[in-house]
Amino acid sequence: MITSIDVFVPQRHEPEVRARVRRASVEDVEAMAGLINGYAADGLMLPKTLAQLYNNVRDFVVAEADGQVVGCAGLKVTWRDLSEIVSLAVAPAYQGQGLGRRLVEPLIKEAQTLRIPTVFALTYQVPFFTKLGFLIVPKDTLSQKVWQDCVTCPKQSCCDEIAMVRVLQKEQ
Repeated sequence: MITSIDVFVPQRHEPEVRARVRRASVEDVEAMAGLINGYAADGLMLPKTLAQLYNNVRDFVVAEADGQVVGCAGLKVTWRDLSEIVSLAVAPAYQGQGLGRRLVEPLIKEAQTLRIPTVFALTYQVPFFTKLGFLIVPKDTLSQKVWQDCVTCPKQSCCDEIAMVRVLQKEQ
């Protein structure tokens, strides 16, 4: 179970700001949608509807600073041996300060708790995920993802995201 984690995140032009990574709540959904869909409008991630976020709010963590949601990420269980980091978004003023890592780490721990041996991401942020121990793989190695989500994705015929995986534990 993900618990609250206090972190210090310095803002770019101000002294340190206290940020907290915690489970998302329904009160966070509109702010999460704003972050995610802002990046989606730039073609950097897939958009999410409010309904999608409300239906899956229990899968998300958020970063909160000064009473505002400044980052979010989710863990989607895809199959018994596979889960995905989804909708990782950090407000521009908070990027480059370790907050993305602090959002992903509890999700990886949750995948380990659930005994899911592999976590993956479809991303344009290869250096970020490489630092977290993910490796690039061909997308067709993620057959459950392709079967479940990619068939209905608007970018299916022109997907340019990079598939990356991190093996957490060997299957038994």
